[in-house]
Amino acid sequence: MQPAATAATVPQTASFTEKKYVPTLIFVSSLFMLWAIAITMGDVLNKHFQNVLHVSKANSGLVQFSIFGAYAVMGIPAGLFMKRFGYKNGVLLGLGLYAVGAFLFVPAANASSFGFFRGALFVLACGLATLEAVAHPFMAALGDQRTSDQRLNFAQSFNGLGAVVGPLLGSYFILGGSAAHVTGDLSSVKTMYTIIGSVILGIAVAFFFVRVPPLSNAHAAPAPAETEAGFYSGTAEVAPAAKGLLRHRHFVWAWVAQFLNVAAQGGTWAFFINYGVEKMHFSDKVAASYFALFMVLMMSGRFVGTFLMRFIAPPKLLATFALANIAMCLVVAQSWGWPSFVCLLLINFFFSIMFPTIFSLGIKDLGPQTPQASSVLVMAVAGGAFFPFLMGKIANHDIAAAYYLPIICYAFIFLFGARLYRVR
Repeated sequence: MQPAATAATVPQTASFTEKKYVPTLIFVSSLFMLWAIAITMGDVLNKHFQNVLHVSKANSGLVQFSIFGAYAVMGIPAGLFMKRFGYKNGVLLGLGLYAVGAFLFVPAANASSFGFFRGALFVLACGLATLEAVAHPFMAALGDQRTSDQRLNFAQSFNGLGAVVGPLLGSYFILGGSAAHVTGDLSSVKTMYTIIGSVILGIAVAFFFVRVPPLSNAHAAPAPAETEAGFYSGTAEVAPAAKGLLRHRHFVWAWVAQFLNVAAQGGTWAFFINYGVEKMHFSDKVAASYFALFMVLMMSGRFVGTFLMRFIAPPKLLATFALANIAMCLVVAQSWGWPSFVCLLLINFFFSIMFPTIFSLGIKDLGPQTPQASSVLVMAVAGGAFFPFLMGKIANHDIAAAYYLPIICYAFIFLFGARLYRVR
């Protein structure tokens, strides 16, 4: 009797979100844009440090190590903080670290120290990791779990917008018309990051006064109401041990897929400008402008992907896009001029849905373990810490040949979407 009554109350179709969540959804979506600006600025800094501080391509890849390495360090602490103090305080912590890291660019520039810059980036990225750990389950909780894939891809579209803004800012302030890369002047870096830090600090103050409505777990299996309410208000007991997540095969495979996905992303983005300069003979500024177009294609891909998921199951679409990127990388590695460069641009279109889709698939049906699973999945972003250095080693000899490496990553992502993803 009880199961039948429960089933009768379940709607046949799931809406994108509920009206009461719309203001919160808008704000959380903006967080996706904020951390994208910082991450893509790192890719512009990569080339700038090669010019100004005279570091090799491989060593400049340590910029990404500082950024993505912070995710490995901060993923679980951010999740525990969110668990203990709630979503709102998690956002405030993330924004605070973001601002502090940005302000640390001033003394780093004064010292002209690559190590100091990496330290500032690490602090800033700890803030980004915290925001990601909070924002993904936050967005997933803003409606029915059946549409969580759509909501995450929608939010990641704003991430794509931030990814466009980042290189445009970098092109204007850092790789622009000044002779900064010749004289070693880092004043433009100081100016830009002072502005960024001030804006982020202002947003944090504004969010302090925002009222966040109570949330339920969109991924929860049936459970006592008081447990879920307490969990998401930040008053529940400590989450189940992370090792309990290993029982869920779909989560484990999602973690591996996400690690390799971000590895491929980190390497592809880090040396995009180098490819444009060395293979297409662009100036730094022109190459950075194409990098912005590169990000426009990612944003477009997320809107297209969100639409296609109405008709194609997310795992199948993920596998299709991964297969397409294998083909793109093969052409890029041949260095065939414009055909290869167009394929390099298209990599980001097909990459577009991978991060949010893998993330959403990984936290499906994990019940009260969802926030902790989110934190562990955020740690998978550490894949981007290692791959740029490896690609840089190859890029020191041939930038095009370095693009063979991401094929390994996309091959596994294809397997994840086509074969390995099963919720049990």
